[in-house]
Amino acid sequence: MNNEIFWQAMTSKDARFNGIFFVEVKTTKIYCKPTCTARLPKRENVEFVRTWQEAEKNGFRACLRCQPRLEKTINPQVESVLRVCELLESEENISLENLSAELNLSPYHLQRTFKEIIGVSPKKYAENLRLEKFKSEIKQGSDVVTAMYESGYGSSSRLYENITDKLGMTPKTYQKGGKGMKIDYTITDCDLGKMLVARTEKGVCAVTFGDEEKFLTDRLLEEYPNAEINQDATNLKEYVEAILQNLSGSNKRIVLPIDVQATAFQMQVWEALRKIPYGETLSYKQVAESLGNPKAVRAVARACATNRVAIVIPCHRVVGSDGKLSGYRWGIERKKKLLDAEKGRRGDAAKA
Repeated sequence: MNNEIFWQAMTSKDARFNGIFFVEVKTTKIYCKPTCTARLPKRENVEFVRTWQEAEKNGFRACLRCQPRLEKTINPQVESVLRVCELLESEENISLENLSAELNLSPYHLQRTFKEIIGVSPKKYAENLRLEKFKSEIKQGSDVVTAMYESGYGSSSRLYENITDKLGMTPKTYQKGGKGMKIDYTITDCDLGKMLVARTEKGVCAVTFGDEEKFLTDRLLEEYPNAEINQDATNLKEYVEAILQNLSGSNKRIVLPIDVQATAFQMQVWEALRKIPYGETLSYKQVAESLGNPKAVRAVARACATNRVAIVIPCHRVVGSDGKLSGYRWGIERKKKLLDAEKGRRGDAAKA
């Protein structure tokens, strides 16, 4: 779980994590601070280590731009929060009071600090750990009952109560890895590189960008390993045309059905994103405030990062409070290109 926390801190250039971890970029053999101003590498090309000494032992050179070896200070609050994460990973049912005693902090202060840095409460974080463990057990071949108890769910009623809404399907369906589902997909060229569009009978389940067709196809197969997946451009013609028209500016509003797995909070965030007008942006804080939860900034950022339906759910229209582009699942350059094009066309329309 720490890797996901570190990746989010890196994409948002969160200075509180400087000195907490270092980023190894496998394609350049260079290591950086989380706030390095160099171009954001692809997720699959980075690894995280806790010390610069470890990075150099692994054969990486210090970045000349951010000079990571000069980072001497470590944020004690972030250290405490990561310690809580470690405790929850080893004992998910540990109480807030016991966590507080372990770190010598008041329960109120710990709860507030944890939520501020991670975006959710320790309880919600533990629930997510349990969910991820359940999913992992299922993918490794465990039956539902075994996975249920290995993940810490004491009964089937608790399992269905806590998991069904988060998976977007019942545990039995998830266990089948999409078995029984029919997914059609196609890959086409666009201004942003290669674009994969996939749909189920209910709607769009993936719109992803990349440089290579194999990478895009492999990610789809990993998500639905047992589904019937077919490459069929004909069945996706209307969907692809609608997205390409949006990219070209000839259609500024996409109205397509979607079929995605998400938590209730993720769906809430994504619905808010679909309301952001073409050519405009909101900050993560503004999105959180629109949901009535102004402190959920990091949770909003994570919901944006997990969006698998690019453009249809326009997560590219969410930026940092200072207006900076703080991350995009498909590359910061694509985000900049999208926003520049949308703002330019919006400005041209206003002058006409």
